[in-house]
This record gives sequence, structure tokens and C-alpha cells, in this order.
Amino acid sequence: MTTAAERYLQAARRESTIRRYRQALAHYEAGWGGFLPASSESIVRYLAEHAESLSISTLRGHLAALARWHQSHGFVDPTKAPQVRDVLRGIQALHPRQVRQAEPLQLRELEQCVTALQLEAASSQMNVRLRAGRDRALLLLGFWRAFRSDDLCRLRIETNQLVPGEGLSLFLSSSKSDRDHQGGTVSVPALQRLCPVQAYEEWLTLSQLQQGPVFCGIDRWGHLAPTAMHPYSVSRVLQRALTRAGVVGERYSGHSLRRGFATWASRNQWSPKALMDYVGWRDVHTAMRYVDADAPFGDWRRSASTESK
Repeated sequence: MTTAAERYLQAARRESTIRRYRQALAHYEAGWGGFLPASSESIVRYLAEHAESLSISTLRGHLAALARWHQSHGFVDPTKAPQVRDVLRGIQALHPRQVRQAEPLQLRELEQCVTALQLEAASSQMNVRLRAGRDRALLLLGFWRAFRSDDLCRLRIETNQLVPGEGLSLFLSSSKSDRDHQGGTVSVPALQRLCPVQAYEEWLTLSQLQQGPVFCGIDRWGHLAPTAMHPYSVSRVLQRALTRAGVVGERYSGHSLRRGFATWASRNQWSPKALMDYVGWRDVHTAMRYVDADAPFGDWRRSASTESK
């Protein structure tokens, strides 16, 4: 296979998916002692021995990695055997687990983060000012556009259009919901407060960046990296900002921005269709997993200051 063909094949797969598949295969081979190619019987044993220690979603991910390995190497896919699917259903029935979701970032907590970062932006140290400016723009864009962490890290300056005081047009070359890598442009409005457009403009002015990734790494001397931040770093940015604002940050991850916006929008009477169109969800069940709905009990709801009657 030519180098060019390999490059295009690599581009067809998401980096995060390749990484997860590699880790899953290592877990099967090195961690458990399995052999490739595998038999359906060995995969059944593998699933059974990890039924209590791994979640059902993790096991499904490992099966997907094993299936891809066998298909790409010309072997019959053992994960399609009926006994493999049956044992997976049995594990799900006997070991149900509550789905863990990221804590939604509330608007007041976002404001606390921004306030803390604005104080850091007044530092005499350039590296502190740069990091504060970058992090403020990242958090505000991530929240108000309900971006995933990898979406934020894919943004490039040269493909965006800024109209100061009005809005932003951001081009996403690909995303989790864009399986065909067609790309798309999304808009971000200027807001009266906690404005993502203003934060973006101020970050570009401070950093003097004109092309490349919007959100790049910054070392302790204030040097800007030519490469984008890693998506895992978004969680650390949020947790660090929350901690400095006096909020316990460990409960939050990069997905808290996306879920936080969805919760805010639903509480502000956005219709399900408007929310799905804005965020990019195709399935209403997926959208509802991100929304913390308050049941409308009205006056019947008991508050902390209300005595039972």
C-alpha cells in the first residue's frame, strides 16, 4: 500500500477511536493474555471474566476493536457469534449500572470561572495573561456553542470569520456527528455579558495569532505551541478555573460545557427541536440525556425554608 493511501485511510478514522481501539486490543492481549486471531469461545470467556469490573459500554467498545482487527486482517469476525451477543445481554441484565454523566456547568459557575480568569489576565507575567485569555475564550465558546472538547481543539483561525460586536462563524472540519467529514459552519452570537465573541477577539489580539489552531498549548515561559491543545486538556482547563474560583472542580469534565448549555437552554424554554438543531443532535433520546429537567410541581415543591404542613 502506498504512503498516500495509508495517509487517507488514517484520515478516515478518528484519532480518538484509533487510540481506544489500540488500548482495547492491548487489554485483551497483554492485560488478559488473549491471542489474535481470537475464537468466539475465548471472547466469551474474556467478557465473562470482566463482567463485574468493566461497564457494558466499555465491553462493547472492546468488542468493536476486536471486530475491526479481525476484519482488517481478513479473518472471520468472532464477535458476531450468537454466544458472544447472548453473554453480553446476560451481563447487561445481571450487572446493570447507572450511566455516569458529566456534571452540567451552571451559568453562575461559568461566571465565577470568567471572573477568576479576568483577575489573572491582569497579571504582570505574560504566560499567566496568555493562559487566562485562552482559557476564557475556550470556556465561553465551549459553553455557548455546546462544543465537545475535540471540536474546540479542531478550530482553526484561518477558517473562522469574526465580526466584532456581532458574531463569529466557525468552521468545523469534522465532528462526532459528521461521520462523512463534510465539515460545517456554525455561528456564535455576541452576547451582552459572558460574551464568547469578545473573548475570542481579545484572545487573538493578545496572542497575535493569525493562523493555526485557535486553542494551542502554552508553556511556562509563555511560548505558544504550533499545535492544538489535546482534547483531554479541556477538562483540566475547566477544573483549574473552577478551583481558582472557589468551586470544587473534580466533579466536572470538558463535557460539562456541552451539558451545561443544554440544561440552560431547556430551562429557558428552548424547544427540543431548536436545541437539537443548535447543538447538532439527530436523536431526541441523545439530547434528553444532557438535559436536567425539573418536574413542574410548582407550589407543591418543598423548599429548604418551607415547613411541612
